[in-house]
Amino acid sequence: MTRPPAADQGPPLEPTAMALSRPGRIAVDMPPGDVPASLEAIPDGLLRDDLPLPELSQLDVVRHFTRLSQLNWSIDTHHYPLGSCTMKLNPKVNDAIAALPGFTEAHPLQPAADVQGALAVMHGLQEQLAEITGMAGASLAPMAGAQGELAGILVIKAYLESIGERRVRVLVPDSAHGTNPATAAMAGFEVLSVRSRPDGDMDLDALRDALEEHGHAVAALMITLPSTLGLFDRNIVQIAEMVHAHGAQMYGDGANLNAMLGQVKPGDLGFDVMHINLHKTFSTPHGGGGPGAGPIAVKEHLLPFLPSPRVEAHDDGYALAAPPRTIGRLGAFHGNFGVILRAYAYVRALGADGLRAISEAAVINANYVQARLRDAYDLVHDRTCMHETLFSGRRQKAQGARTLDIAKRLIDYGFHPPTIYFPLVVEEALMIEPTESETRETLDAFCDAMLAIAREAAESPDLLRDAPHTAPLRRLDEATAARRPVLRW
Repeated sequence: MTRPPAADQGPPLEPTAMALSRPGRIAVDMPPGDVPASLEAIPDGLLRDDLPLPELSQLDVVRHFTRLSQLNWSIDTHHYPLGSCTMKLNPKVNDAIAALPGFTEAHPLQPAADVQGALAVMHGLQEQLAEITGMAGASLAPMAGAQGELAGILVIKAYLESIGERRVRVLVPDSAHGTNPATAAMAGFEVLSVRSRPDGDMDLDALRDALEEHGHAVAALMITLPSTLGLFDRNIVQIAEMVHAHGAQMYGDGANLNAMLGQVKPGDLGFDVMHINLHKTFSTPHGGGGPGAGPIAVKEHLLPFLPSPRVEAHDDGYALAAPPRTIGRLGAFHGNFGVILRAYAYVRALGADGLRAISEAAVINANYVQARLRDAYDLVHDRTCMHETLFSGRRQKAQGARTLDIAKRLIDYGFHPPTIYFPLVVEEALMIEPTESETRETLDAFCDAMLAIAREAAESPDLLRDAPHTAPLRRLDEATAARRPVLRW
């Protein structure tokens, strides 16, 4: 593989639209309005007469935004090996389906009789997700993974209160997604951490101690499977039995469901509720802050408490309905319908065999990357991984290049950096998820780059510390950017 140059040669920064502006230039000449203008309805103080907008020709606008788009990283142009994020291919046909006028022009307040097709899609996905997860039913209402978490914990809370139990604590593994303890706290619970063993599985002795000390007050265990360490906890069935023996519920974070599709149903492992990130496992483009969707699937005893609305099938068609003891609405309407459409199309197109192939490819790809890089970076858990593999940059740090420097240097090789410094329990963490979508050629190119960077760290760590060399922006003061962001000109 050709090593990228060390010299500064990044593309120039694109000027702002205001910097390109010239007085008198216009992109579109709008015709005069055919109704009289009226400003009387606007209260004093709200009408602006000094709005500084850029004045550009149409070609200026097109070229400006085209150049900006060419500076972006996207899954359409680059490999995104972000651990725990599943930045995979999203079939374009699903975007086309979600853009069909019959769907995009539907209004959430239309009578059910006029939107039977949309309701049929929602009902179909509810049934599909329940089948895939081994649960009794699902709600599509949550509009993000984190909101799905909150919905799931509130469902558990409502169920426990309905049987006269007021439990105040939630157990969370020390390797959990940060949203897990945050969700439990938002729902009013005290969070107790459960440590992992050196092999990556949950420490059963620590779990037993926590349950015996706090069992009467523990509402649930929140656990991600596979874990954020990229591992399938080999004791998950025993864990569920221990939790249930103390009257608590098993909450499953389904962020990594792509590693288990068609292989095992979480409900069969003992989970009572699980949220599913449609925007990670089932087709919707992930990243950029949205859109997302986090449906939850639950066992029979939790069905009455699901968030509203659900879609019910009747002899005369489909209708929106509220479960009898629902925790209520999570948004103005019925969930993110465009995301639901894409997920439905994805599942129907792939079928059972295709979903199973997703998990097989995700696991094979991650283990291939693990095998190629294991001698160059410190492998945190020397065992078969699932959808992602976890390394540490401890060795490179001792040579003078931190994990951050490795990530920055990858940009020079044309790859988006993997997730770094997470999970927090791993020093100098490098979490790599190749996803099920990438070819062997792409994975080899990525691994070649990582191996070259490992050699550079040993021979010339300054090269890494000064990276990236070819990006339009070099290194930002990230602490200042977070604490004092410049959000506007």
